[in-house]
Amino acid sequence: MDMTSRMSSHFDDAIDTFKASAQALAEPLAASVDVLFAALANNNKILACGNGGSAADAQHFIAELVGRFERDRLPLAGIALNTDTSILTAVGNDYGYDHIFERQVTALGQPGDILVAISTSGNSPNVLRSIEAAHDREMMVIALSGKGGGKMNDVLLDTDIHLCVPHDRTMRIQEVHIILLHALCDGIDALLLGDAL
Repeated sequence: MDMTSRMSSHFDDAIDTFKASAQALAEPLAASVDVLFAALANNNKILACGNGGSAADAQHFIAELVGRFERDRLPLAGIALNTDTSILTAVGNDYGYDHIFERQVTALGQPGDILVAISTSGNSPNVLRSIEAAHDREMMVIALSGKGGGKMNDVLLDTDIHLCVPHDRTMRIQEVHIILLHALCDGIDALLLGDAL
């Protein structure tokens, strides 16, 4: 095994995936910025959720809204639904793990809020339930997935936005998800503070 070639192939594959994602997702990504900005400008909030690496991405995204991204600004309203261990363990114990995000969306979500739902496969039952709960609360959903979108395709509405990475490997999907989330932060800041690089 040539380990150097193997390592180099990761960069080549990532570059190809980024290029394919740019072609497929630039337009819905721009639409997502407009939706998120409009919600925040109307005193609504953003809820985000995911499992594993997607949980880390949800938490990272919300931290950059509440804290800051690249420029100082007022904090923006967001909650990562995978961070409160007491809620996660209580709901998981009493109702089952599939309900840990659904119940939080039902408790916290209001019409006009946005749910950012992240699942690399598009098949995470607890994320799918959170999407259904968001619709019940008259919330729009921005979904991040890969692998063709999985079961997310069946629960998303025409008014939602689906950012489905055109790749089947989890690592590549997660790599694109972080650039999508960073791009969302950059777009929101550009609308709030003016265009700057």
